[in-house]
Amino acid sequence: MTNWPDDDVILYDGVCIFCSRWVRFVIARDAARRFRFTPVQSDYGTRLAKAFGIDPSDPDTNAVVHGGVAKLKSDAALTVLSLLPGWGWTRALFAVPKPLRDAVYSLIARNRYKIFGKYETCFVPDADMRARVME
Repeated sequence: MTNWPDDDVILYDGVCIFCSRWVRFVIARDAARRFRFTPVQSDYGTRLAKAFGIDPSDPDTNAVVHGGVAKLKSDAALTVLSLLPGWGWTRALFAVPKPLRDAVYSLIARNRYKIFGKYETCFVPDADMRARVME
């Protein structure tokens, strides 16, 4: 995996309603304010996506940089969840074979706009959330 200088940064699709809810979910549980966020549609997010082989115009995954390394698809989601207070039990889900985890992840990712909808532009975070967004 590619290294990145910023750590604990979550890359997400800013027009995806499901992805934006994921960001809000993490923020609500991240009492230590460990994670920062960047929409793939921002300049910083586009650079990050390209560095990890994600097409910024059609992102098929979120990503998290943790320990300087990018985690993609189910690894990204489980890494983030496992680092949130009270969610450490999700580490056990790494025992599920990665091809199976990623197949489920990809099925949801491919259909996320049909299932959950899409914003016309990136959602606008509130002031507290905005302080944690990297653009």
